[in-house]
Amino acid sequence: MKHLFKAELNWTSKKEENPTSKTYSKSHQIKIEGKPVLDVSAAKAFKGDPALYNPEDLLLSSLVSCHMMSYLYVCSQNGIEVLEYIDNAEATLEVSTDGRGRFVEVCLKPKVKISNPSQIELALELHFKANQLCFIANSCNFPVLHDASCEVFTI
Repeated sequence: MKHLFKAELNWTSKKEENPTSKTYSKSHQIKIEGKPVLDVSAAKAFKGDPALYNPEDLLLSSLVSCHMMSYLYVCSQNGIEVLEYIDNAEATLEVSTDGRGRFVEVCLKPKVKISNPSQIELALELHFKANQLCFIANSCNFPVLHDASCEVFTI
């Protein structure tokens, strides 16, 4: 089974830009049918607009989101009631002297709260299964690590 995803990118040179310099604006828009326009730029380190999302933000966000959805799926299959899921993930990008760069590692740091104390060990183990199912993690050529924690939600 295959699914096709489409995105349209729009960028226009600003009149004040000099095409012979390295000062082109990095800001652009991504349109996906039926969804709000996404304003994107380069990361601040690469002379982009720091107020806008950048491709590196979006890659990390995709991994975090996909892992969470995969995790909630495997938890539901195993009868685990997840009450809260928070992740403060980090991605490491290396740039060589010739300007080429690549992500070398992403570390997801999910903090999960569940309702049943007897399921904490299983809840932690299911991050491995979720990683196996995650479409985005399966598409990456760098390790996606997990530093997960789990606790019981108390009122």
